[in-house]
Amino acid sequence: MTRLLIVGPPGAGKGTQSARLAERYSIPAIATGDIFRQNVKDETPLGLKVASIMAAGDYVPDDLTNQLVSDRLEQPDAVNGFILDGYPRTLEQIHFLDALLAAQGESLDAAILLVAEKEEVVARLRKRALELGRADDTEAAIRHRQDVFLQETAPLIPVYRDMGLLIEVDGLGEIDDVSDRIEQALLERDIQPAA
Repeated sequence: MTRLLIVGPPGAGKGTQSARLAERYSIPAIATGDIFRQNVKDETPLGLKVASIMAAGDYVPDDLTNQLVSDRLEQPDAVNGFILDGYPRTLEQIHFLDALLAAQGESLDAAILLVAEKEEVVARLRKRALELGRADDTEAAIRHRQDVFLQETAPLIPVYRDMGLLIEVDGLGEIDDVSDRIEQALLERDIQPAA
């Protein structure tokens, strides 16, 4: 059983590395954005609540986010572990996740922080926006998302450091190189990939 989470600024490669870790460790990659979209699409009771909040451009409150993540972690594919991307994002969510896992006699194995210099990430995202024709991914919008990360999510990093769970990995460079650095850091903590 491997229970991980991955954090880092937008554009640091969390989605890419989550997918690779999911395959390597035979666990699902769980992104809160995907959970929100799936519940909205399926018109679940929680999804209907989330849809109106998202439509207004507001953040989904902790209690709803916690409920959605809790429901997702109860799915059969997450029984043997998971990698979370985009959750937790607040101290309340950290405490909820810890309590949820503790109730099952479990705990997180590691919190992977992809470290990426802001200007490098902005350049990477601008290039991707141009290649994919994403007109809404302006430099101003990209910089705003970086600032939001620094204000809202970055303060959680010391919490995971204090818990002894934080693994800092250079998130820049070739995708394979970043994957190798993550796997090596996990092996140093005796977190083994699936056989």
